[in-house]
Amino acid sequence: MTTVEHPTNQHYDLDPRVFGLFLDESRKYSAGYYDTGTESLADAQRRKMNLVADLVHVDDRSRVLDVGSGWGALVLHLAGVRGCTVTGISPAPRQREFVEGRARRRGLANRVRMVTSPFETAEELPRGLDAVTALGSVVHMSDLPAVFAKARGLLRRDGRMYVSESCFRNQAIRARFDRVDGTDFVREAIFGNGELRPLSELVAAAEDAGFSVETTVDLTRHYHRTIEQWIENVQANAAALNRIQPGIAARLEHYLDVSNTGWGYTTKHYALVLRNAR
Repeated sequence: MTTVEHPTNQHYDLDPRVFGLFLDESRKYSAGYYDTGTESLADAQRRKMNLVADLVHVDDRSRVLDVGSGWGALVLHLAGVRGCTVTGISPAPRQREFVEGRARRRGLANRVRMVTSPFETAEELPRGLDAVTALGSVVHMSDLPAVFAKARGLLRRDGRMYVSESCFRNQAIRARFDRVDGTDFVREAIFGNGELRPLSELVAAAEDAGFSVETTVDLTRHYHRTIEQWIENVQANAAALNRIQPGIAARLEHYLDVSNTGWGYTTKHYALVLRNAR
């Protein structure tokens, strides 16, 4: 275990019980992946984690870094289902403790290592990796070119990076909606930081860092359905949520409603697969 001082992250450092009441059992906090849209949230999240693993071509010999690992769903899936050796990094100490506990209980402690630090300042990260994954985490990082350059420097030749992120539809939409009340609420009241960018900015930063863009996937409809199911869970568990923190159910529902309103109009959700090709 490595711990580094980090800025306060008010949302991700909430009581872990909060997330257990509106996410699925794995506590994966990003888009699921649906076929018909009628899948359970847990099934959609398993499908998404398998999609990520397939896109970065990992197997039981692979070494992976998961950036912004949250409550460890992907870390534990890659280690437990795909047999990978995985390092997870998160700025929230509660998340590290939670993931380490689950890894021990599942007999995966020898395959899972957690680091508490922002990715940008993290030291002692493994090198020569087969894959780096970042699901909804680069939105919290201000220097995007430096982030991609650091990730590429940790990969072996032909290693891959998976990035999925919510994006403004284009620069004009960003200029118009970046500082409206709903965007500011999600940025300031929930996360404390965060910078939505258009997809073109992510691609440019990745290419400038030396990556080849291998695949782009539009996951917008999948995230819309995921958030619908999160809202259903918040509503079903409002009393339990409010016993943990009075008023948090309404706050979460407002945040999720704001997030779901913009899909396809102001925002999209994309996945990029980048290859360290040279």
